Amino acid sequence: MSKRDYYETLGVQKGAGKDEIKKAYRKLAMQFHPDRNPDNKEAEGKFKEASEAAEVLLDDNKRSRYDQFGHAGVDGMGGGFGGGGGFNGDFADLGDIFGDIFGDILGGGRRRGGRRSSGRPGNDLQMGINITFKEAAFGVEKTINITRQVQCEECDGSGAQKGSGPTSCDMCQGMGEIRRQQGFFTVATTCPKCQGSGQMIKDPCKSCHGQGRKKKKVELEVKVPAGIDEGQRLKLSGEGDSGAMGGHNGDLYVQIEIEQHEIFERDGFDVHCRVPISFSQAALGADMEVPTLDGKVLVKIPEGIQSGEKMRLRGKGIVKLGGYGQGDQIVTIHVETPTKLSHDQKELFKKLSEVEKNSNPMSRGFFDKVKELFQ
Repeated sequence: MSKRDYYETLGVQKGAGKDEIKKAYRKLAMQFHPDRNPDNKEAEGKFKEASEAAEVLLDDNKRSRYDQFGHAGVDGMGGGFGGGGGFNGDFADLGDIFGDIFGDILGGGRRRGGRRSSGRPGNDLQMGINITFKEAAFGVEKTINITRQVQCEECDGSGAQKGSGPTSCDMCQGMGEIRRQQGFFTVATTCPKCQGSGQMIKDPCKSCHGQGRKKKKVELEVKVPAGIDEGQRLKLSGEGDSGAMGGHNGDLYVQIEIEQHEIFERDGFDVHCRVPISFSQAALGADMEVPTLDGKVLVKIPEGIQSGEKMRLRGKGIVKLGGYGQGDQIVTIHVETPTKLSHDQKELFKKLSEVEKNSNPMSRGFFDKVKELFQ
């Protein structure tokens, strides 16, 4: 099923500002949030659809690509929801909105009370990878190595020596927070003794020194989608640092760096290249092989072509993100002036200069105007 237009999803006009988009998204998120609609798949789907639309339209780069290319322009950029129902890509604007939404839904916070979660989430990580111009055009799978925090195998992440285990913090009685009454209000602060975990380790694991995690170099496979551009990021969910004490893993962001090509330059999904030809080929026309990203193609150069003229090779450019079509290759003709002429070549050019006065329309027109100007 095809995706709905993001502006239609949020109920805003195409020229809507960020404040209007945030307001529209917040209204829909409050209406369809899963906490307000338990076990309602339709509401969950609408919540995810609205969140995906807001994420793209609140990001200037993604919004520009979406306005130009539609959904194909942002597919693969980290926009939308992954299989786990979490966001992909940057969502700083949404983060502020979510804080308000959770506060409204849960009465001032994400939780109503009870035991504080002992798990601490792992850190997000970022690294850059280098790919070739052609790999960016058609996609590639890369093997990367990264050092990250992983769960300690000796203690299974508990941080406690085998045969022992964590005990409840005696300061907060395992709640992870200290509550104090101030007038009519109860103020809760993170327990300073257990740092909010609610647990203490009296006999720490000797391998990880009670941390429950250790640094380890790991190897990962990264699938780089066709059409990706310089500076874009890929999100590998759950591939960041391991969470502590049952907390969820962080994510890994892979930033793309593309090597320059000797011949080709990129403009969106189009590829540009400059092809040199001789005077005789420009005057008489020629059939010549022109390089493209997927091999050489035979191109007919029309007679009388001028230096700087462009020829378009349809479908010979970059694969568009999401696989919806392919850009073109733009060939710019450059007529070369010969250097270091032989005696025979000089004689031929002298003869040509004697008869070419009426065969150069641009020159004839130019000098006719000069003559009129100084009469």
